[in-house]
Amino acid sequence: MNDNNKSITGYRIYFIVWICLLILTATTVAISNLKLGKYGALISLFIASIKASLILLFFMHLKYEGFLIKAMLLLTIMTIAIIVGLTFSDVWYRH
Repeated sequence: MNDNNKSITGYRIYFIVWICLLILTATTVAISNLKLGKYGALISLFIASIKASLILLFFMHLKYEGFLIKAMLLLTIMTIAIIVGLTFSDVWYRH
């Protein structure tokens, strides 16, 4: 661990990411008010994935980690995506 108390990124980047998160949240709320049927949940999950990526990259400093940590996270995300995708396909074709 680095003994310096300097931040990896400046406050300006945090502010920009925060504004993006607010915009994406407002977009999610706007999408939920539209009657998109089956596609509403899919679009909301896509927006939530973008928000989670921004939080992981900037607020949790994953952008500056090594390859092994990034590979493990990618493997985890792919596993969750497969499980969620299979669940959605099951529900999609039942109704």
